[in-house]
Formats: sequence, C-alpha cells, structure tokens
Amino acid sequence: MNSSKTSIQFECETGNYHTFCPISCVSWLYQKIEDSFFLVIGTKTCGYFLQNALGVMIFAEPRYAMAELEEGDISAQFNDYNELKRLCHQIKKTRNPSVIFWIGTCTTEIIKMDLEGLAPKIEAEIKCPIIVARANGLDYAFTQGEDTVLAALAQRCNVVPTKEEISGINPNLILFGSLPTNVSKMLTYELTKYEIPIQGWIPTATYRDLPDLTDQTLICGVNPFLNRTATTLMRRKGCKLISAPFPIGPDGTRGWIEAICEAFNIVPKGLVEREKQIWKSLAPYLALLKGKSIFFMGDNLLEISLARFLTRCGMLVIEIGIPYIDKKYQAAELKLLKQTCDFMSVPIPRIVEKPDNFHQIQRLNESKPDITITGMALANPLEARGLNTKWSVEFTFSQIHGFSNARDILELVSRPLRRNENLTQLGWFKLVKDQNDQTVAKV
Repeated sequence: MNSSKTSIQFECETGNYHTFCPISCVSWLYQKIEDSFFLVIGTKTCGYFLQNALGVMIFAEPRYAMAELEEGDISAQFNDYNELKRLCHQIKKTRNPSVIFWIGTCTTEIIKMDLEGLAPKIEAEIKCPIIVARANGLDYAFTQGEDTVLAALAQRCNVVPTKEEISGINPNLILFGSLPTNVSKMLTYELTKYEIPIQGWIPTATYRDLPDLTDQTLICGVNPFLNRTATTLMRRKGCKLISAPFPIGPDGTRGWIEAICEAFNIVPKGLVEREKQIWKSLAPYLALLKGKSIFFMGDNLLEISLARFLTRCGMLVIEIGIPYIDKKYQAAELKLLKQTCDFMSVPIPRIVEKPDNFHQIQRLNESKPDITITGMALANPLEARGLNTKWSVEFTFSQIHGFSNARDILELVSRPLRRNENLTQLGWFKLVKDQNDQTVAKV
C-alpha cells in the first residue's frame, strides 16, 4: 500500500475478467424500461445462465427471450436475417413493444455476426426500433453490460437545435444510470430541493419518453461503470459531463450533490448537516467495522466507491481489485478516495486493474483480511480457507445509492462478522487453515 501523502498508484495484472456475465443486465433493464423487449442472441449456455440468474420461468412471459444459435448459424449455413426477422415479427405481434434490444454475446462476437448491419433493415420492415448492444463477456465485465445498452440507447435521443439557432435555452440536467424507481425518485428529490432543473433520466420508464438533448445539456452519472454512456453523450450528442463522486454512502452522496449544484452556481444549504445526521445514525455499524480490514477482488466496478465509503467508516482497505477503470470518468471519485485516506490517516490502498486471481489469492493468504468481497465462483473456496466473504453481486442488486441507503451497504458488509459472532456464541465451529495449511475446526 502507498502512503496517503502520495498520489494514487495503479497496477494492471492483465488477468481475465473473473466476473458475472454482462448479459445479466437484462434482469434489471427489462423491468426498468417497461415497454421494451430484450432478445439475447447466443447459445444454450446463455439461455441456461439467464434462466438460473434471473429466476423467471418462461411460462411467466417475461419481456426477454433467447435467439438460440445452433451449429448451422455458427457455420453460416443458415440465413441470420430471415431468422431474426421472423423472431422480431413474432415479438412485435405478441408483445407489441416500443423498442427491441438485441443483446450480443460472446458467440456473436466470435462468429462476427453483423448485428448492426441487420438491425436497420429489420427495423424498417417491422416498424419498430431495434437497438443493438454488444454485452459480451469477452470485452466487458459484469455491470458494463448495462453501459453498452445505455450507450446504444443514448444514441436514439433527439438533439434539438443548438443555441446558435434558438436563443434563450437554459442549461438542464440529464442523469444516467439504471436504478430502482424509488431510488431514482429519491435522488431526484434531493436535487429538486436545490432547484436543479432535471430534464430526465436515461433510461426512462418508456422508450418514447427519452429526453431531448441540446448543447446546453449537462449530464451526470450515478454509477462508476457508465463511462461508455458518458462518452456517447459527450462526443455524439454534445453534452457536458459533470465530474462528481458517485452517490454511494453519505460522503459520496454529498459530493455528488455539491458537484451538480456547483455546475448550476447553486449553494446547497444544509447539506453538511444532513450528512452528519446520516453518519450519526450509522454509529452501531461503525463501532463494529472500525479497524477491520477488507479486500476487494474485483467484479462489478463499484469497488472504488465502496472502498472510499468503507475507509471513511474506519475500515482498512488492503486492495481494490477492479476489472476496468476509466480514470477520467472516475476522476472525482479517485480524488475523494485520496482525500478520505488523508482524512482518516490511513494508507491509500493498491488499485489493481484486471487482477490475476492466482496472485490475488497469494496476497489474501498474506494479508488475511477480516472480509473479502468476491464473485460467487470464489466465495466458497475462500470460505474453506478460513476467509470471511461477501458476494460482490449483492451490492449490484441491492439499493446502495443515496443518503438513506448507506445503512444497507453496512448491513451487507457487516453480515459475515455478525454471523461469526452469533456462531461463536452458539458454540458452532468454523473451518480455518492452521500454520501447516491444514483445515482445522475452530470455535
């Protein structure tokens, strides 16, 4: 780890993406965009994953489906255009969505399937927008699947005439990122208290309600994995990005609101006091977590934001593994991480991009953290080695944004510690490794 008085140091181990599959974004996006239909184009493996990960039976008629590729598709014996057109006609007839998303997978990448070339032709025939998003696990990590979808969706936003053509256009704000409706409403309310002119969100509940954009539109993201969406809105639509920490934890939420208010020349009165109240309400969790060490193996790209918040909670972050980091998009978050480490007088944790699990496990054995945040595939093996683990995917599917949800983050992080205390009181055993690397039972 580095001294907190120096700049943040980044490492890259060029490991594989040891993450949840990015096509899992379908599980929350099809519910968020209520008039949509998601067609995942892949193999049986993709279908099995969706069936198990989403937990929705086909007879429940969810608004997603599989276009299953067979040997004839892969060997180019079948006509992809005719088959996809047939499926889209069927979807249009039975479900009548306002928009159809084609989700590309690893297989469509490997066989070089021209989805972008096929989509406009079929869209013209069925008279329904078709948006292509390549959420494959070869190029993208877990949550980046949402980023590819929102980036493709952002390109469908209308751009109204520029200020040279129409005068008197005032700046407005577009927020981007898929959150549960109650959380997005809560963040919207936090900003409207300071009279921030919010024009809308991307994504919207319905495709037809996508917000219009101008060269006066300011944008701000709510998640650290949406760099491609931000780039699309800036480069292709002329929007201006507000660089801000992400609204995760009281400190991040305050920084997010302050950055947006500053962009509109507004002073957010009472915000510091609001943050202090939240920290006070978290006191029972802070007492439990203070001085405990935590290790992020890397999975959902939320690692830096969570590490910053938990550092402020008094925890010692040993390592931040992260599949991918856009340093420009996360600049404000990284700045706040350093400020937090300075404030807490703790070393800046090492940040390892694309970590190699083999080397990480060696570092885990050396550091023996109190809690390890990891993907589901490694959780049980690490528990067998005597390490307390928490699935990173739980932070993705939980409500962690805003002031009021800070407690939920600490509830998730502290659960392994509270579990161990309860098991100890009951006299149950825990498997750990002794000095000879042998598994032994210990109370």
